[in-house]
Amino acid sequence: MELNEIQAQCAQAAAEVCDQAKLRAGDLLVVGCSSSEISGEKIGTHSSVEVAEAAFEGIYGVLRERDIYLAAQCCEHLNRALVVERAAYERFALDEVNVVPQPKAGGSFATTAYRRFADPVAVESVRQNAKAGLDIGGTLIGMHIKPVVVPLRISLKRIGEATLICARRRPKFVGGSRAVYNENLL
Repeated sequence: MELNEIQAQCAQAAAEVCDQAKLRAGDLLVVGCSSSEISGEKIGTHSSVEVAEAAFEGIYGVLRERDIYLAAQCCEHLNRALVVERAAYERFALDEVNVVPQPKAGGSFATTAYRRFADPVAVESVRQNAKAGLDIGGTLIGMHIKPVVVPLRISLKRIGEATLICARRRPKFVGGSRAVYNENLL
């Protein structure tokens, strides 16, 4: 698959998630991305900065237009720490950790975010402040999304060869069988 196709797919996926999850300016979207899986390889085996850059550009372009923060999840070698911009770090009162992601220790997507953000900060957690997310290639992002996490169906099922799973949060239901719920929050 061509890099411009990967970028276009990622932009489309990000836009659909933002729309369906009803994200607003100042919200946080988490992305876990396996460049290996996009390329048709097993996660963690063929990290590609070029593929990650294409994915990042597609997603980040959409989020910047909407003033939505991106949290780029690192791989398991960094305990799924995240890279955010300093403004998100401050807005959500996150805890900084001292690590600079690398393609084989953090992943190419998080490495790209660290290189492309104007003022990147690595954080241990976003404290479940993400309102939605994209899991490109089985990276397991659900832990970063505020409960209750629900699947989000968009038109794309794959980015390159990687399975795409999207999620959003919804408020918890309270009450019993007589409770009435706000349809806009479902």
